[in-house]
Amino acid sequence: MASLKEARYELVEVPEPFGPVTLHVDQHKVLDYAYAQHDFGDWYFRESPFGGPVGHPLVLANDLLFLFYQGYDGNTAQGLHTHETLRFHSPVSVGETVTVDGGYTEKYESRGQGYVTLEATARGADGRVLVEHVGKEIMRTVAGDIVGKGRSSESTRERSVKAVIDEGVPAITVAVHGAPVRAAIPARTVTFTQDQMSVFSWAGKGYANVHTSLEKAAQTGLDRTIVQAQQQTGHIIANLVDVFGASWFTSGELDLRFVSPAYVGDVLTTTGAVLGETDGRLELEVWVENGQGVKTAVGWASAAIDDAPARPTQLI
Repeated sequence: MASLKEARYELVEVPEPFGPVTLHVDQHKVLDYAYAQHDFGDWYFRESPFGGPVGHPLVLANDLLFLFYQGYDGNTAQGLHTHETLRFHSPVSVGETVTVDGGYTEKYESRGQGYVTLEATARGADGRVLVEHVGKEIMRTVAGDIVGKGRSSESTRERSVKAVIDEGVPAITVAVHGAPVRAAIPARTVTFTQDQMSVFSWAGKGYANVHTSLEKAAQTGLDRTIVQAQQQTGHIIANLVDVFGASWFTSGELDLRFVSPAYVGDVLTTTGAVLGETDGRLELEVWVENGQGVKTAVGWASAAIDDAPARPTQLI
């Protein structure tokens, strides 16, 4: 196997394919994700609407995001995730073998920073598409110089998240036809511990970064470790599963921007507001904010409206 490259913008090639990588989604992987996200829904351990237990929708979060570790030394990575787009097509069964492949498809410079785009797809044992990922990040930067300074604003914004709820209309608890515009969706709150962040960001696989290591964080000008953006994404998705149910696993779409840092120990609440309905899909704005009311992630979500009432029941 060729030696791994240092994770530097100037070394990125476009196109630069990675994989396929084969991995087994066993109970240990599901347990790790459940612990890291504090999401012990019964669908992931017992029966689900799909027949038997399935993995969380984003159980392959870092298998997709870190696919470039196939060609680059992950311990030299100093990037910051700025954008995340996900499309869900099918759940993965616990015990299933999946493959992940993809590659770098774009690189460009803006405001003195080098951005890269990684596209990756996970497929089930029968070849069906499970989830598609498109992520952008600033590659090889000093986190303390960037976090909290509008790092996702380098792109031309065709729309923006207002993050406004109309208190004058009834909130919704699940996706329904005819939901009022700007109606609130449920809120979910979590506080990620360092142990949870270390499990999520692969400390157990030997990776040290600003999410897992206080020393690494200090080297980049931070006084605390920061929650990985993809871990915030999982927090949002757990809430969306409660809103959409099984439909999220087969039709969910999410488009996020990470706009301010979330730190270890922060109280993080995700919620959202109804935008409308198009072709049987409920469209939402979604966001995460910390205990001081600062937005850390903002974006848009949608999925098909399904009348089935089943939702995961938390076991813990």
